[in-house]
Amino acid sequence: MTATPTPGSKLISPTDHALVLIDFQSQMSFATKSIDAVTLRNNAALISHAAKGFGVPTILTTVAEKSFSGPMFSEITDAFPGQKLIDRTSMNTWEDAAVIDEVNRIGKTRLVFAGLWTSVCIVGPTLSAIDQGFETYVIADACGDVSDEAHERAMDRMIQAGVRPMTSLQYILELQRDWARTETYDFTTGVAKKYGGAYGLGIVYAKTMFGASEGGH
Repeated sequence: MTATPTPGSKLISPTDHALVLIDFQSQMSFATKSIDAVTLRNNAALISHAAKGFGVPTILTTVAEKSFSGPMFSEITDAFPGQKLIDRTSMNTWEDAAVIDEVNRIGKTRLVFAGLWTSVCIVGPTLSAIDQGFETYVIADACGDVSDEAHERAMDRMIQAGVRPMTSLQYILELQRDWARTETYDFTTGVAKKYGGAYGLGIVYAKTMFGASEGGH
């Protein structure tokens, strides 16, 4: 056995997956208790801007937008100006033909999911996608549910079925993965500074006080 300096196949890259953002809507967020609304909106913005900046094909879908659930978070739609939202009646996104048409058009067999609520609108499509042979990831801190118990049991159920969990900051840093990639360095640190919480504050501090950058770049 010989080690080589190459990334593992289970790490995501900008070109090997599609991001599916589900039901980040006002009515859904009102009852979300497992994560506070400010953090949820921030993390939704983080992954949305990361996907847009790295050119990740992204599906935006809502449920009963006009009649019940309200508009998708502006933190997401601002990252994808002019992109059509696919509105559904089904709680399980995977049962909507228009969404599946878009999945097939994009043609990625690795899918990353985030949305509201974890136990319904994320469990449904991830388990359905796995059943059809797709590799699935869930950004756990860009999802929420009506209670901690509901979110945690939903994550447990998905992980047991083969879903791979990750976090919002992990998502963008895994897309970058090497600070020597200068073409996306400024973009990545810029998004992290704006939406990356304490990590972002650290970048601001280092650049302001010492002119420092990650990896010496």
